Amino acid sequence: MTGDPFSDPAAGGQSYVERPPAPALRALVSSVWVQQVGRDAAPYVHRRIPNGAVELVCRVGSAPRVIGPLTEPLVEVIQPGTSVIGMRFVPGAFPVVAGQSAAEVVGLALDAEHLWGRSAAALGDAVGTAASAREALAAVQLHVHQLAGAAEPPDPLVAKVVRGLMPWRRVDVTALRASLHISETQLRRRCHTAVGLAPKTLHRMLRFQGFLALVQQAIAQGRAVTQDGLAPLALRAGYADQSHLTRECVRLTGVSPRVFVTETHQVCVCGHDHSASFAPVLRDGRG
Repeated sequence: MTGDPFSDPAAGGQSYVERPPAPALRALVSSVWVQQVGRDAAPYVHRRIPNGAVELVCRVGSAPRVIGPLTEPLVEVIQPGTSVIGMRFVPGAFPVVAGQSAAEVVGLALDAEHLWGRSAAALGDAVGTAASAREALAAVQLHVHQLAGAAEPPDPLVAKVVRGLMPWRRVDVTALRASLHISETQLRRRCHTAVGLAPKTLHRMLRFQGFLALVQQAIAQGRAVTQDGLAPLALRAGYADQSHLTRECVRLTGVSPRVFVTETHQVCVCGHDHSASFAPVLRDGRG
């Protein structure tokens, strides 16, 4: 259908479109997406980077997978003719839908059936037989909504920590902990259970998401991010200087900022829409 954001990519191309989740899931899910690689396209090398979140990934024709919070980049090759339906949970929300600590899935890519049994297989069937990408997204969201059911909401203290460590805030972990009147041990324990990561580790990942958001926003606005432009972006994202950004970029992506930004521009300028991800971490309106 003309104007459909989830329409097939151009011949020989690939696309990635994110959207906010259904209103009923917004306390649990930060975004949903559809990624498609055209049948005549080259295999697409996809670099997943640590972002503090758990993701549910449904590759059409394959069993759904749960990708736990990453601690290092995960590089995957998506073959031509592949469509992927995905969902990114809000950091700290995973225990609500899984009934277990996020720490148990850190760094892992699991068959979703290990967590949800036969319902995961049914989800794979629903995605595989969906008449459109929009219908497949609806099936994924319905599945997660049913899993959450009447479960307790995410740990409210951890939710405050996640909001407090977003890149558009200028608060470090120590100051945030003091404002919440909780001991360092308790904060680490509750973050470890809900997010799977220590608060400082989560902070580093969210700060880099802020840098990535600025890069993606620039691409969406038709602006190139040059080597000379990295230092201002680093400062706006909360890094002390460009060297600080470089160390963190290599740690989280495996490549330098120059290489990472170049790769990001090459793939995102050809039909990617990341607005559902970058908008929340640019909430202060700068850009």
